[in-house]
Amino acid sequence: MDFSSITFSFFLIFTGAAVFASLALYTRQPLIIAYIALGACIGPYGLSLVTDLDLLTDIGHVGIIFLLFLLGLDMQPQALWVTLRKSVVVAVFSSCIFLLGGCAVAYLFGYSIIDSLVIGAAMMFSSTIIGIKLLPTTVLHHRHIGELMIGLLLLQDLLAIIVLMVLLSANSGDSMGATLTVSLLSLPLLAGAALLIVRFVLLPLITRFDSFHEYIFLLAIGWCLGMAEAASALGLSAEIGAFIAGVTIATSPISQYIAINLKPLRDFFLILFFFSVGAQFNLTLLYQVLAPALLLSALVLCLKPVVYRYLLKGVSEERSMGWDLGFRLGQASEFSLLIAYVAIGGALISEQASLLIQATTIITLLVSSYIVVLNYPTPIAISDHLRRD
Repeated sequence: MDFSSITFSFFLIFTGAAVFASLALYTRQPLIIAYIALGACIGPYGLSLVTDLDLLTDIGHVGIIFLLFLLGLDMQPQALWVTLRKSVVVAVFSSCIFLLGGCAVAYLFGYSIIDSLVIGAAMMFSSTIIGIKLLPTTVLHHRHIGELMIGLLLLQDLLAIIVLMVLLSANSGDSMGATLTVSLLSLPLLAGAALLIVRFVLLPLITRFDSFHEYIFLLAIGWCLGMAEAASALGLSAEIGAFIAGVTIATSPISQYIAINLKPLRDFFLILFFFSVGAQFNLTLLYQVLAPALLLSALVLCLKPVVYRYLLKGVSEERSMGWDLGFRLGQASEFSLLIAYVAIGGALISEQASLLIQATTIITLLVSSYIVVLNYPTPIAISDHLRRD
C-alpha cells in the first residue's frame, strides 16, 4: 500500500471527517470545528499521516470557487449593483478601523512597523466561507442581509487583492502602481467579455441541449473554472471570476438546476479546505505568539460586530440586522492566511508575525463558528429551532 498516495490521503481525510463529524454531532459541536480539528490531528504537525498540504490546499480552494459561483447563480445583476453601491462605505470604513486596531495590538507587543502593518491588513477581512456557509440559503438569496453580506465580502475580496498585489510587488520589485492599475481595469473588461460569451455562446448551447443534464453540468463547471482562471491571469482573484461566471448565467432558466447539482461537489472541496486550515498550523510554536494571538482574537471578535452594527446604522439599516451581520462576519479570513503565506515567503515579515496571523485567524474562525451556530439560524445549527436550510 502506498501511504503517500492521494487516494490514501483522501481515505484518511474523509473517513476521519466522518468519524469527527459524528462525534461533533453527538456532542452538539459545529461541523467546521471537526474538520479543522482533524487537520490538526493527522496533518504534518500532528500524527503526520497526511503531509502533501500544498496539493490539498489547492484542491480545497476549488470549494471556495464553487461557493462563489453558486452565489452568483442566485444574484440578479441589477440587484448586485445596488448592493455594492450601498456596501462600499461600510466596507472601506470598517477595513480602515480593523487595519488600525490590528496594527496597534501588534505594535504594542513589540512587532516592527512592517510586521504590524501586515498583521493589521490581515485583520481587515472576514471569512467568505464562515459568513456564507453558515447563512441559510433562503436568507442568503431572498433577504436583505444576504445581499449586504455578499456585497461586503466582494468588496473585501477587491481590497484583499490590492493588499496581495502590494506584497507581491514588494517581493518582486515590480511597479506596484502599474500592476494594480492593470488588474483593476481588467475587472469591467472581464465582466463585459463574460456577458458577451454567455449571450452568444452559452445561452444558445443551453437552449439547444437543455435536455442533456450531464452536458449542462459539465458546461457549468467548465464555465466556472474557466472564468476563475481568466480572472487569475488578469491579476484578480479566482473567486471574483467564479462569481462573475455565476451572475452572468443567473438569468438562465436552468440556473437553479445547476446550483442544486453543484452543492455536493462544493461541500466535498470545502471539507478539504477546512482540513488544510487545521493541518497547516504548527501547534508546537503556538506558545511563541499565544498572548498577542489571544488579545488580537478578542479584539477581532468584539470589535467587528460593534463596527458593523454602527456603520450599518449609518446607512439606514436595522439595528438587529447590524448585530446579526456583524457576528456572522466577526472573524479573520482565509485571505488573512494567504497574506501571511505571501509575506513570509517574500521575507517581508518575521516568522512570529506570520504565526500570529495564522493563530488569530484559526482562533477567530473557531470561536466565531461557535457564536453563530449557537445563536443564529444556520444550516448546521445544533438547536432544532435555529436550524434553517
